Amino acid sequence: MHCDTPYECYTKNQEFYVNRLAVSGEGGKEFEKWFQTFAFWIKDNMENPFQFYQKMYSDFKVKIQNKPSNLIPVFSVEGGAVLEYDSDRLFELKKDGTKFLTLTWNGENNIAGGSQSQKGLTSFGKEVIEKMNRLKIGCDLSHLNEKSFYKAVESAEYPMATHSCCKRVFYHPRNLSDEQIRLIAERKGVVGICFYPEFLGGESYSKIYENIYHLLSMGFEDVISIGSDFDGARMSENLQKISQVPCLYEYLAEKGLEKALLQKIFYNNANNFIANLC
Repeated sequence: MHCDTPYECYTKNQEFYVNRLAVSGEGGKEFEKWFQTFAFWIKDNMENPFQFYQKMYSDFKVKIQNKPSNLIPVFSVEGGAVLEYDSDRLFELKKDGTKFLTLTWNGENNIAGGSQSQKGLTSFGKEVIEKMNRLKIGCDLSHLNEKSFYKAVESAEYPMATHSCCKRVFYHPRNLSDEQIRLIAERKGVVGICFYPEFLGGESYSKIYENIYHLLSMGFEDVISIGSDFDGARMSENLQKISQVPCLYEYLAEKGLEKALLQKIFYNNANNFIANLC
């Protein structure tokens, strides 16, 4: 549900098919079918953010032409600062194929406040979410502080958290409380489990299992998906690249998760959510 590969390809002059990054065409070529959300990361306080987005988008569109046939790319933008003060830019993002917009990064922008800010959802932010609803752009609530989250989720028709973990498993300001997860689930959204050890609270495989187990105990098997945050954070050695994801699948199978449930977690739940945005 989330990787920062376009930003890394652009700023580090990396190709897509073969590169030194976590996500590459070569790394995922063995999958039967591979949906990957590529997030175009925009910092909260970036100068000329929309212009930067356009350059990054143009760069990645060329590079991703060289991709394996099993890959179905999905585009998102991480950082509502891309809009500056113009909500009509959502029409351009939609035309570019954007499926989700993460409202903030860790700080704050004209829309709302992130996990390191005390700012709440603004009137402009509400306008943005209402326009996202009309355009069927998913409202990614990852990174928001609680004050902004609860206001945003009230208005969002397609809420989600692309790369977050559970506060009940490990407390971190970037993680979601049970109440936040419940509100996303009630609105038929999804939560992508982030692989970042600092959000998981320890070793990746066992902590990912704990997050999944907790969501299952809440009755949310149709909500769980894979978030990763590849190329956006430093991961554990055993989960640094897209090619290692099958090892996580096998670990969860050995822990007793049945094939039908794993199919939901690794594919169907996210795919069903994306299908509603078409």
